[in-house]
Amino acid sequence: MTSPEGARVDLSDWGWRHAGRGGWALRGVDLTIEPGERVLLLGASGAGKSTLLHAMAGLTGESGAITGDTEGSLLVDGAPPGGGRGGIGLVGQDPETQLVMARAGDDVAFGLENLGVAREDIWPRVHTALSGVGFPYGVGRPTAALSGGEKQRLVVAGALAMRPRLLLLDEPTANLDPEGAALVRALLADLAATTEATMVLVEHRVADVVGGASAATALVDRVVVVEQGGGVIADGAPCAVFAEHGERLARRGVWIPGHEPAPRVAPAPGGGALIEASGCTVRAPAGIGVGSGRGSERRTLLHAADAEVRAGTATALTGPNGAGKSTLLMLLAGLARPAAGAVLPRGRLAEGDRRPLARWPARTLSRHVGTVFQHAEDQFVTGTVRDELRFAPLRAGVGERATAAWVEELLERLRLGALADVHPFTLSGGEKRRLSVATALSSGSAHAPDVLLLDEPTFGQDTRAWTELVELLAGLRAQGRAVVMCTHDEPLLRALADTELRVDGGRVAAPAAPVTEGAEGGEA
Repeated sequence: MTSPEGARVDLSDWGWRHAGRGGWALRGVDLTIEPGERVLLLGASGAGKSTLLHAMAGLTGESGAITGDTEGSLLVDGAPPGGGRGGIGLVGQDPETQLVMARAGDDVAFGLENLGVAREDIWPRVHTALSGVGFPYGVGRPTAALSGGEKQRLVVAGALAMRPRLLLLDEPTANLDPEGAALVRALLADLAATTEATMVLVEHRVADVVGGASAATALVDRVVVVEQGGGVIADGAPCAVFAEHGERLARRGVWIPGHEPAPRVAPAPGGGALIEASGCTVRAPAGIGVGSGRGSERRTLLHAADAEVRAGTATALTGPNGAGKSTLLMLLAGLARPAAGAVLPRGRLAEGDRRPLARWPARTLSRHVGTVFQHAEDQFVTGTVRDELRFAPLRAGVGERATAAWVEELLERLRLGALADVHPFTLSGGEKRRLSVATALSSGSAHAPDVLLLDEPTFGQDTRAWTELVELLAGLRAQGRAVVMCTHDEPLLRALADTELRVDGGRVAAPAAPVTEGAEGGEA
């Protein structure tokens, strides 16, 4: 593989403020990235990392898709970004926003066709890119039928297939299973070894990209740290930055090797069953994607799955992307009906209604079973962060004073206070995730649901927010409530999970032994 020399990026006293915001996302940024450099961009959640990547991609400014105020200068190869075609590739946090075609192969080919790549070269590059990221299906796979992690692989493949001179990656492995994450890292390492492309990477799994003790296995050769409302606060070789600034950055919430968070987690009290899924089979809805007419075969997403959710415990659903974890979560939440089998309430959950959960009235279900979706935007219903947190408790009859007190506590604990009056859709990916979890808890501990089900609850979080989320969930568990979570987050598994249900190929394995490491900061 060959490519032209990598792009050069120059920022001088650059700043950006999102439309409708009083404060600056970043300001006074002075930074030069030389052609061919591989930079890891770090900062606490909400520090402006994604904003900086979007600006480098040409998505901000007068002609960009993201509106706001800018100052200073940002140049890519001496010109404002976004003017040329194909020189810059961006993989954003949310793959949904980057898929444009109905079939997987067409989506990867879309960029190549727009670049004017010769027809005979397009499909070999498509197949190579899909194979490289471990995409498990053929080119005709409907994009609407993909899981979140599978969509992420597809977006990465589309960016790499274009062979850009500047590659911008915003947590490209966050939604991937360990095998998929390793494949993408290997592909990026090969890209660095065989091309001169410049790469800027945002990644919370810092140890995986800096190579640990071996510089030879590092994906990056430079670390740049930014802070919210400011500019660059650390810059240099990874080992030098971590040695000189590691403790200070860790206190600010940056994931630093050797400074992992240690949440205080009370022991799990345990209890009886609250939800039981028995022999549940789920098939994909008919009519998804091109060519899926009435006679098309419907794929089975779950095969005769059994699962039990017990009070006072945390259950982790793990497994490869596309295995059926989110499908099982929606079943347990009563938001999907199986084609065979049943999901039934048990114990105190069955006292008022013994029917399958999917037949419960929406108001009753939401009072007893809370759900945090994979896509946070799917559950936002108001125009500000504060109103989003007030919505559920006020509808549940919680008084104004109690609602206000708990909302203020959530805003402070999850570091959303400065964003209380902004629209939820304008938050960063990590901020949206924290808000979505907070909405499920917004009625307060006394009115919290008996069961809380969360899809990737710690996505995009810095160490401070991650710790608060883990401690909030552990607090619910200590009160006798049940927590169920789909996750690829190994530290979360070690900190909180009592039972692991591994889903693979639509089948649920028998519960694994408890995986939690500690309670109250010590060994369990």
